[in-house]
Amino acid sequence: MEFIEELRTLKEQVKFDKGIDNAESFGNVVIAGMGGSGISGKIFQELYSKKPVLAIDDYHSPEFISDNTLFIGISYSGNTEETISAINEAKAKGAHIVTISSGGALEKMGFEHISIPSGLQPRSATGYMLMPLLRSFSLADDQAVERTYALLDDLDKDNSKCMVHAKRIATGKKIPVIFGSSPYRSVAMKWKTQFNENAKVISYANYFPELNHNDSMALAHTYRKKNLYFLVFESDSERIRQRVEITGEITDTNFRIIKPKGKSTVEKLFHLIHYGDYVSYHLAGIRGINPTDVSIIEELKKRLK
Repeated sequence: MEFIEELRTLKEQVKFDKGIDNAESFGNVVIAGMGGSGISGKIFQELYSKKPVLAIDDYHSPEFISDNTLFIGISYSGNTEETISAINEAKAKGAHIVTISSGGALEKMGFEHISIPSGLQPRSATGYMLMPLLRSFSLADDQAVERTYALLDDLDKDNSKCMVHAKRIATGKKIPVIFGSSPYRSVAMKWKTQFNENAKVISYANYFPELNHNDSMALAHTYRKKNLYFLVFESDSERIRQRVEITGEITDTNFRIIKPKGKSTVEKLFHLIHYGDYVSYHLAGIRGINPTDVSIIEELKKRLK
């Protein structure tokens, strides 16, 4: 499958309706995952606050895990060693474990398992890995899903604005800097990793209001700011919008505002994700980069064995 076709599957992915049995009956939730698989846990952690949620991206599980913990291990391939290690530690602590993968070792571990379609890059399968979480905790209803599908379909048909940003980044050989704010801080990180893997460029992500307590000084005084390209997600919060405007003025920084479309958080979330998909994809094309190439990552895994 061509990479552009992978990206276009996102609208179908949001219709994925498998979920976790009795997910809301547990006292706390821990989600383990790395890279393109792990971002779904980080996004969910930001959206759901009815009980403690922790997204981890390491070999180890936290000490507080018990039989009152719903532990969700996500690995698109099913073979991510850090996630498998964290699952085994959680098992020893008595957690209820659910795995999500397209196959591999996770599917064979014997826990409650959600099987997702294979054949994609993990970073192109965010919908398949995120929707079971949103569905299981009542964060996405059928109407929001239908509206999200329509928004993504529109973006598939016309992503010319994404190309404009890609051309500006490529022409100036600029480093993309993405600033988000709640509930889309993790989407800013998703954009950063899409630039890394798809376009093979270094990128940086942070979020308001936290960045006003550190990055503000750097924005005014950093080396070669003209080599940076700032993309900022428009916030629903008037206070955050004031912060963005004032920060731009007092640091003399040109923020390109990305306005998410949609009525609900889920719609805006996926619209932002897909917008970033296309900016990084177009940047790869302009640079003559193969967006599917992850040879250096695979070489690292090979040498670790």
